[in-house]
Amino acid sequence: MSLISTILGRLVKAVITLLAIAVLNFFLIHAAPGDPAAVLAGEAGAADPLFIEQLRARFGLDQPFHIQLWTYVKNVMMLDLGYSFRQGAPVIELIADRLPATLLLTLSAFVISLSLGIALGVAAAARVGRVSDSLLTTLALLFYATPLYWAALMAVLVFSVQLGWLPGFGYETVGSGYSGLARAWDILQHLILPAMTLGLFFMAVYMRMTRASMLEVSQMDFVKTARAKGLSGPVIRRRHILRNALLPVVTLAGLQAGQLIGGAVLTETVFAWPGIGRLMFESLGARDYNTILGVFLVSAAMVILFNILTDIVYRIVDPRIGAKT
Repeated sequence: MSLISTILGRLVKAVITLLAIAVLNFFLIHAAPGDPAAVLAGEAGAADPLFIEQLRARFGLDQPFHIQLWTYVKNVMMLDLGYSFRQGAPVIELIADRLPATLLLTLSAFVISLSLGIALGVAAAARVGRVSDSLLTTLALLFYATPLYWAALMAVLVFSVQLGWLPGFGYETVGSGYSGLARAWDILQHLILPAMTLGLFFMAVYMRMTRASMLEVSQMDFVKTARAKGLSGPVIRRRHILRNALLPVVTLAGLQAGQLIGGAVLTETVFAWPGIGRLMFESLGARDYNTILGVFLVSAAMVILFNILTDIVYRIVDPRIGAKT
């Protein structure tokens, strides 16, 4: 099967999956306790029953459940995620405004975790049984066992409050008026702490997977043949062991790429990073159904996209997969 046919097949499945997720999320959100109209009426200081009913009618919350569901699914198929009654703006605009920040954070954390994980995993496998191997393995276990929110708080306390090396909160310096390279440098400084905090947690997983996979591949017959031919250790590790050892790492990275979005909710909240994770956290307290559903749907779409990209990368790393499908 060609790569284009594979991608088209994945896209069709992705659309069906997203529609199923949209329906499931609608059921789950509306099963949660709380009334958005009552929340809005309370904020307006007028919580009488008539005002609440007017709000419910205004936002379609007085309609039967099946009508609300059909209206939502129909709008989703037309790429309309509804209107945020809490923030007074279309949900698609709110998400589009916050999505670049989340993509910047998650992609940076993904690159940090994968590159450091593979590099440290290769180093540990090359020094298996030595003190340096034990230190790297212990370090990875420490990062993995540390709660993400606690690591984020400690990073702010140490590197921002105590040492003053990096800004601890926000996307950029408020009121700075920076532009061009100065603004990019300012954003980069604000990005370092949240990206490193999120990336180091997942780095531990990739490091241990790379180490275990390389040790397993190094015992295979084709590696022994390469040694018998007189090839040097670095060449064997790079050309024969690492390329085959990366296959399970790539699979795991694709699966965990979606988890970065979940981790971004905590990270964005602690660091006041203006992404869709923080938008969802803010919308939960306000019972802003449309915004919550929109964030869930976009997050699911990102997870599915990461999985499709993983399939493509997998075929590039191991062309034999394309020949089998």
